[in-house]
Amino acid sequence: MHLPRSPRWLTLAATLTLAEPLFAQHAASPAPVISPPAPDRVTVPAGEFVMGSDTLGERDEHPEHRVNLPAFAIDRTEVTRGQYNRCVRAHVCEETWIPRPTFHDPNQPVVAVSWFAARAFCQWAGGRLPTEEEWEKAARGTDGRIYPWGNDAPTPERAVFHQRMNIGHPEPVGTHPAGDSPYGLHDMAGNVWEWTASVYDPFAYARPTVTPTCETALASFADLRRRNDNSLTGAMGIPTQCQRVLRGGAWNYWPSGLRSSNRVHHEPTGRFPVSGFRCAADVHGP
Repeated sequence: MHLPRSPRWLTLAATLTLAEPLFAQHAASPAPVISPPAPDRVTVPAGEFVMGSDTLGERDEHPEHRVNLPAFAIDRTEVTRGQYNRCVRAHVCEETWIPRPTFHDPNQPVVAVSWFAARAFCQWAGGRLPTEEEWEKAARGTDGRIYPWGNDAPTPERAVFHQRMNIGHPEPVGTHPAGDSPYGLHDMAGNVWEWTASVYDPFAYARPTVTPTCETALASFADLRRRNDNSLTGAMGIPTQCQRVLRGGAWNYWPSGLRSSNRVHHEPTGRFPVSGFRCAADVHGP
C-alpha cells in the first residue's frame, strides 16, 4: 500500500526541480580567464657590441670581446609585483614572499622569485628570459660604455643602490629615467638583480664562441677546485651545482658593482629579496 505524499514533500520536490537548471547553469560557468599583461618591449637591432672588459671588474668579466647578435625585443621595465601577481592568480606562477611591508607596492619590481618562476612568467607572457649577451647589449649599447647612461659614476638620480639591507627596498620601475640605457630601458643598473637564461661559466669570456652548458660549467668549477682558486666565483665560493647568471646590481649594491659587464650567479631555485627579472622575445622578419 502506497501512502500519498504530503504537500510538504511535494513542495520541496517541486522547488528542487525548478532549481535544477539554475544549479546546472552555475556549475557550467567557467572560471574567469586571467590574461598576461600586455608586453611593453623595445627592439634592440641586430649587430655587434662590446661585451666584458679588459681593465674593470672581476676576472670572469675578462677579456673584452665583440659579440654579434640578431635583433631581439626586451621589456622596457623589470616585471612588477602587480604583473607577477596576475600570473599567480592564473595558477601559472608560484607565490612569492614579501620581505617587508615596504615591498608591497604593485609598481615595484617583483623580488624573491626563483629562476624557474621567472622563466614560467616570461613563457606565460609570450616571451622568454634574455641571455646574458642580450641583457648586456640592451644595457650598454654598442659603444662599450661602463653603465647604461655612460661612463659617469652612479648617482641617486640615475639608479637605486647602496641602501642598507635591513631597511632598503627597490623603487617603482621607471622612476629614474636619467639612468636609462641607449635603447630607453629603465633600471638596467640597480633596483634589482635580473635573472638571465644563461648558465654561469666563469671561463665563458675566454671561449666566447662556446655557449655555456651545465656540463661545461661543472667542468670549470671542478678545475677551479683542483687549483683551489675561488677568485673567479666571488665570496660565495666555488659552486657545486649548475647556476644561472644575474645582471644589473640591486638596491643594496655598491656603486662600482652597477657596471653593465658585472656578472653574478646563483642556483636557479634561489629566491632573494634583491633579485627580479625582465623578459625578452625573438624578433622575426627584417
